[in-house]
Amino acid sequence: MAIIGRPNVGKSTLFNRLTGTRRSIVGDESGITRDRIYGEFEWAGRRFRLVDTGGIVPNDPELFATEIYRQARVALEEAAALVMVVDVRTELASPDYDLAQLLQRGGKPLFLAVNKVETESLKIEAENCRQLGIQNLFPISSEHGRGIGDLLEAIAAVVPEPEPLAESENAPETAPPLALNPTDEEQPEEPTGRKLTRTHGEFEPEETSVAIIGRPNVGKSTLLNALSGTTRAIVSPVAGTTRDAVDELVEFDGHKLRLVDTAGIRRKSKTKLMAEKLSVVMARRHLEAADVALLILDATEGVSASDATIGGYAHESGRSVIIVVNKWDMVTTGRTDGRPPADRAIFEKQLRAELKYLDYAPVVFLSALEAAGKERKGVERLLHEVVEVAAERRKRVSTGAMNRFLEKIDFQRAPLPVAKRIRVFYMTQAAVAPPTFVLFADRSIKLHFAFERFLSNQIREAFGFKGTPIWFKVKEKNETRGSGDREQKKSKKQ
Repeated sequence: MAIIGRPNVGKSTLFNRLTGTRRSIVGDESGITRDRIYGEFEWAGRRFRLVDTGGIVPNDPELFATEIYRQARVALEEAAALVMVVDVRTELASPDYDLAQLLQRGGKPLFLAVNKVETESLKIEAENCRQLGIQNLFPISSEHGRGIGDLLEAIAAVVPEPEPLAESENAPETAPPLALNPTDEEQPEEPTGRKLTRTHGEFEPEETSVAIIGRPNVGKSTLLNALSGTTRAIVSPVAGTTRDAVDELVEFDGHKLRLVDTAGIRRKSKTKLMAEKLSVVMARRHLEAADVALLILDATEGVSASDATIGGYAHESGRSVIIVVNKWDMVTTGRTDGRPPADRAIFEKQLRAELKYLDYAPVVFLSALEAAGKERKGVERLLHEVVEVAAERRKRVSTGAMNRFLEKIDFQRAPLPVAKRIRVFYMTQAAVAPPTFVLFADRSIKLHFAFERFLSNQIREAFGFKGTPIWFKVKEKNETRGSGDREQKKSKKQ
């Protein structure tokens, strides 16, 4: 089911109301939604897939309007029913009539949702919209949820139910779980046979969420289109084109990857419109919900302070990170400024110096624009990295293996002050995604950053954990027993 209409009539508000989410950004500014936004909702025991489209103004020659219209046409072709939304408080104009005629020519079930009808007097005014020639008219209020039930009942009556799967097709196909550490012990299984992660008793995810992050106009949307082999996201030379997060499911090498193209993250002082501010907030949220972050850098501009800040967001939130140097062709084979081609080793050395805290993140050089065409080697290399890093993120090391490793470490080589040194008795992995280790030591203190770096480097050398940050927690070995003794002594005194 597709929601269509002119800009600023309340399409995204209706989408969010039906899906029970805040997936689409809503604001008073027109033209906030640009790409297709997908969601699902349930009504009368049936599941519907919903798509929110950008505001359509037929025959508008502007770049964004043309691209939004192209995205909407894809939604129209996919949908089994169409809902055209108009604003009861705005007089009908020629674009409304043009759009209504365009939708009617498609021959699909068409419903007119007259939005923002919050009073009885406005309900009467909604009847004026019958001039558009659409018989199925429903006065609604997306913000307050009025009249939406009647609209959904009418849609459910004409949209055919999906045919039941054949018995052999009944079991949904699931991607094989990402490879775990070979030393892992058997994990508990549900009766269905699906493995549980021992960390929090959660199911192994059926798909890996990959957030594409970076500054505006570094090629995030172009990369999404290249990775998915589609024109899923609008691409333009205008910075800040993407506002809502756009996602696409890609299957690669037996794994399901949910790619999420986020809005360009910039400083608050650089965002003027409310939609831009909200898009940055949503980008941060999608990053924090992801498993792997692709940090996109512009090869023509090098590493900026903003790149370092955005990379810091991913690192601090515990996301696995892959650094993608985009537009590499523009500083090598496609260079037009007469200077010699850039050297990959030198560029990576400079990059590592600027992003020291991401020393664990692999670096991939590619041109997303070329990859969107016939050149797929760079894309496949990047997807291989995503699958590998996602597996490393969920790797678990047994306590026995960890303590055998601990015996081989010479802690005297750790570059830190004597006052900050601690004696580690044993260590265990308490969680995955990101891998988290608990150190049982002679005292409970916050680890010195130099000691953390030393220990994480030793762990990576022994066990890998490519692309993922490693977290540490410190507990005093006799912390629990000691606190109990203190309580007993206190009670005896009383």
